[in-house]
Amino acid sequence: MQTAALVCRDGTVDWLCLPRFDSHAVFAGLLGTEEHGFWRLGPARADGTQPQAADRRRYRGDSLILESEWDTPRGTVRVTDFMPPRDGAPQVIRIVEGISGRVPMRSELR
Repeated sequence: MQTAALVCRDGTVDWLCLPRFDSHAVFAGLLGTEEHGFWRLGPARADGTQPQAADRRRYRGDSLILESEWDTPRGTVRVTDFMPPRDGAPQVIRIVEGISGRVPMRSELR
């Protein structure tokens, strides 16, 4: 439609240009370092290690709604990512849903 986001397996938005595909990148972590910007959302890691990759990822039906699921020792969690059609400013919607247990989550924005 007017723009898109690259969501990596670890729950990081590593590329996003706003408000259009030909705009400057808001998140450009794909290019190298954390200073390029990203938005990570996934299970918290107590030991400070790198976030784990999702155990399952799929698009819901024939849509561009991405579902990522993590199985952790404390339970299972799903993050649903999408960008709804718009008339105004673009939006990245990220929904966290507990599937089982209690999974601590972490959101990091640079």
